[in-house]
Amino acid sequence: MLHNGTGPERLTKRHLVAVSHAIERAALATAEDGPLLVIALFQRMPYFARERARYQRIAAGAAVTVVGLVGDAPPELPGAYGVLLGDADELAREWSLVALTPRFGAALVARDRREVEVAATLEAGRLFDGRWGFRRDEALHEALRLRTRLADRLPGPALRTIDEVLGRVRELPSTPGESRAEAAIRLLAERAGRAATARRAEEPAEAGLVDEPALRRWTGLDGVTASGTLPVALIGVRVAEPAGTPERFGRRSAAREAQAVIGALTAPLRPVDRAVRLAPDEYLLVLPSVTEEEALATAGRVRASLAGLARSYPFVAFAVHAAVTVTDRRPLPVADVRHAVRWAAREDVPVATLARGHAPAGRR
Repeated sequence: MLHNGTGPERLTKRHLVAVSHAIERAALATAEDGPLLVIALFQRMPYFARERARYQRIAAGAAVTVVGLVGDAPPELPGAYGVLLGDADELAREWSLVALTPRFGAALVARDRREVEVAATLEAGRLFDGRWGFRRDEALHEALRLRTRLADRLPGPALRTIDEVLGRVRELPSTPGESRAEAAIRLLAERAGRAATARRAEEPAEAGLVDEPALRRWTGLDGVTASGTLPVALIGVRVAEPAGTPERFGRRSAAREAQAVIGALTAPLRPVDRAVRLAPDEYLLVLPSVTEEEALATAGRVRASLAGLARSYPFVAFAVHAAVTVTDRRPLPVADVRHAVRWAAREDVPVATLARGHAPAGRR
């Protein structure tokens, strides 16, 4: 972690993308200052794929480029070394980027909190703890740390080139303008962050139910997303209305009843959660960054809230069944959850849990 005298900042993915792009552009611009070292940890392949063309240019001009990925085979880039990280490796949760020459240095080191804040998409709202800066001594410190952590996974030529760059950096003192340049960059970043916050505040909040296209946009199915990062709970809920309700109570009463059902479904949700109607009697609740225990508790509150409607509609007793799973798969296994809800309704199981790759299991 960067040692600049303060603790880590809370950073969103939007912030990290902006800082990473600034460091990458600076690396491309300073490659002629001397041998350039770039080390980047991307977590997952979909995130690297979006930046692949830029890293091809970086690798072409750098003395050594190292790209670390979790789960997938490292990319094949001319002039770059790929490193495969295991899911259990501490580096797997890092979003780290270091660019270093004898006269320039910049570094970003952030650790995935596996949490989100309210944002236009799940990806944009992902939260990290980290620090970044455009000071050569800090970049040198992080380059040394990553060199030590990756040494047993890099070939000899890569390690020798890294050590040559680090040796050249140590030979030259840092320049007095680094702190002033970093202060200017931070000022621009803060202004951009405030502008983005103001734009989000002006956007209408999505309350109640969203439609399936909105859910796809929010969960990132139409953009860059990756398995293995953020856990998301899915709660499928089937609310069976009594037969003949519209005929017995009239269309106006049925409409009020439908609004009451939606209110009961969404009442336990947090601002960051979403709910979507998949069918006339079937709903899906999406809760990022919760445990299975928390998701089951939410399912219980939803069922209790729906049961409570009988106090306002004394002749209406809903049959409510639910299915719960927590997953880091992308795309989200919505079809599996819908299948589990139907199984729960058929077997009259109040709440079923669904493990990845397994049939649903009943819970009461």
